[in-house]
Amino acid sequence: MGVTVRHTSVRVLVGAAAMAGVLAAAGPAQAACPVVLDHGHVDVVGLAYEDSRLQIAVHDESGAVEVEHAPEDVVLRALPAARTTVPGGPAYAFLGTAGQPVWILPEVQNPDLLWAGFGAEELQPGIFKDDAVDVKFLSLSGPGRLAVYTDDVFGDPETVLVDSGDGLPDTVGLHAGDHTHANWAFSKPGTYTLQVQAGGRLAADNRQVTSRTVTYTFQVQK
Repeated sequence: MGVTVRHTSVRVLVGAAAMAGVLAAAGPAQAACPVVLDHGHVDVVGLAYEDSRLQIAVHDESGAVEVEHAPEDVVLRALPAARTTVPGGPAYAFLGTAGQPVWILPEVQNPDLLWAGFGAEELQPGIFKDDAVDVKFLSLSGPGRLAVYTDDVFGDPETVLVDSGDGLPDTVGLHAGDHTHANWAFSKPGTYTLQVQAGGRLAADNRQVTSRTVTYTFQVQK
């Protein structure tokens, strides 16, 4: 999954609604006034295992301290500056037809756009078998397609992690301590909802544990 980075940060859990969203077994309703994130470092899928529960939260690291939100309490926004066009060549065919518009939150940080990543730093080694947790992208609703992929050293697509264009679910494998970024590409502007669940086997007894199914909202602006 590209370059893996490990770092330590201070985290703050925002409000009772966020606490309930992270810990509850059933998903909460979306907040009446969701937090809008449109630039800076954000681990869209942030994993933790606490109180015998596997949890998914959004880790907002754009400020001085890390803030955790329930996915339902956040709107992740791709600003108009994310718009580009699909390059030519067969390696880019999963993004659409060459020359068509595509909105990409890039793997390499652009301070004017959301830098969307995966974070498993809060998973302690030894809890899960082989330290592995699978993140399943279950379903997508929206005006277009979503692709999550990494680039090689030349900036060309290396690994397509998620491609709703050829059907979901897709699974992204993470390990305890992982922190990585990828390109998040949307084929059309509009609002998307994405459902995700994480799961793994406990090292102690080989028991399968899963997180609740969380729902993300992405707004892709023209």
